[in-house]
Amino acid sequence: MEVGGIQVELVRKDIKHLHLRVCPPDGRVRVSVPRRVNDATVRAMVASRLEWIRRQQARVVREGSRAKRELVTGETSWFEGRAYRLQVIEVDAAPSVGLRDGTMELRVRPGSDRSKREAVLEAWYRRKLQERIPALLAHWEPKVGVQVAECRTKLMKSRWGTCNVEARRIWLNLELAKMPVAHLEWILVHEMVHLLERRHNDRFRALLDRFLPDWRSRRDALNRPID
Repeated sequence: MEVGGIQVELVRKDIKHLHLRVCPPDGRVRVSVPRRVNDATVRAMVASRLEWIRRQQARVVREGSRAKRELVTGETSWFEGRAYRLQVIEVDAAPSVGLRDGTMELRVRPGSDRSKREAVLEAWYRRKLQERIPALLAHWEPKVGVQVAECRTKLMKSRWGTCNVEARRIWLNLELAKMPVAHLEWILVHEMVHLLERRHNDRFRALLDRFLPDWRSRRDALNRPID
């Protein structure tokens, strides 16, 4: 079965309820269905969950990619929506990351294992992402009519961002450093709008339509895996 461009594996069983699962490592969608339920009902259920499915597929593929990568020369690394060929260079100097001619140069001390290489790369991603945030906040705070007390970054498994309304604190997924800046902007605005409306209801969507009319296309593009 295909729903909204997504292939769905349908399995009929002697069960009472429908169960929808996005399976690792490739994001395959599997629906277990009671034998009495017809295809139209299944199709409607899957269609109502398309946004969630795409988010889960992106997460599953992203986590699978992270798990498989050894961070060695020749692998592909992403920054701001562009693919770079990773080149690991061992030097007796402070670790660093640099971009040059389509190559991401990861300089580490001799004998650095995968965890140390990953730590250097993640620290660089965090610094680059944090550098982007002040200008975006300065641009969007007057437009949205809110003030963000603090904006931090961290790795998150299932969300691109979160907002603590009481503390007016926003967290952004560190993986956004790999995405085009337009995706980062969309998530930041999304979380800022939560300071006006906590729930994902009609008012929330209307506010997004006002501030960022193309938010749906940005959302859909972000939820497509890049790896």
